[in-house]
Amino acid sequence: MAESESKPDDGSKSFKHVIFIDGKEFKVDTDYMNGAQIKALAGTPSGYQLFLEQKGEDKPIGDAESIDLHNGMHFYSIPPATFGQ
Repeated sequence: MAESESKPDDGSKSFKHVIFIDGKEFKVDTDYMNGAQIKALAGTPSGYQLFLEQKGEDKPIGDAESIDLHNGMHFYSIPPATFGQ
């Protein structure tokens, strides 16, 4: 299984971190993921913008940006702007 894939919850703690993406819980077995990997884990389309929820202004996460994961981190995605379409 690749590092960025979630593992089924079989009662054992074989994962390192629990993160949330668009309100859904994911268990990951790695300490670092980039924005593209986080979006792929959640099935988020590649054109969407990913954000990390934090105090103050939320942080946009680029596809190539590596994130040091911690338990309880919350990410969300928004679709690309569609103004004028």
